[in-house]
Amino acid sequence: MNIRTSRAALVAGATAALLVLGGGVASAHVTVVAPGATQGGYGVLTFRVPTESDTAGTTKLEVTLPALKSARTEPLPGWTAQVTKNPNGEATAVTWTADPGVSVGPGQFQQFVLSAGPLPAEDEVSFPAVQTYSDGEVVAWDQEAGADGTEPDKPAPSLTLTATSASGDAHGAASGDAHGAAATESADTEVEATDTTARWLGGIGLVLGALGAALGLGALVRSRRS
Repeated sequence: MNIRTSRAALVAGATAALLVLGGGVASAHVTVVAPGATQGGYGVLTFRVPTESDTAGTTKLEVTLPALKSARTEPLPGWTAQVTKNPNGEATAVTWTADPGVSVGPGQFQQFVLSAGPLPAEDEVSFPAVQTYSDGEVVAWDQEAGADGTEPDKPAPSLTLTATSASGDAHGAASGDAHGAAATESADTEVEATDTTARWLGGIGLVLGALGAALGLGALVRSRRS
């Protein structure tokens, strides 16, 4: 019994160690997140940059953009941001540079926020990045996943985009048109009913008026005879 318990504990410990190591390797990558990002839409992109070096800090980050019409950086104390544009005025890259004496130290990470769009009409978009350390080391995060789906050593930050659907808009438009048509038909019915009622009341009024006039004339004739 003790031997089985010891073996189970050993296996559990080894499994936990592998999970921790795996999570550490994955978290050490430069990544990008943008909850709710859609194809052709605008979003807030957050680039998470960890420092892998044990002796130097991150002092610069350059991210390649897929020719976006708009790219605005969020102010970050101690850092200067610059957006590079092509002759058409499209944003093709953004660079964050640390001020003198500022860096993302060993064991730390920093988030760089960018509001940009419209995003490409693609299922997945990559943002190749270059990370520079205070000791001059440069790390390029620009590798794509292998054909078999294996993750490379330095994967490019990538973002999965949700496809926009026209069905919702079409449904809304159709619903709105149907509601508008129903409302118009109801209004026309009410107007028609009101008009009919007015005609009936007018006709009754004319009849009563004529009857009153006849009664008055008859009374006048009788009074003269008498």
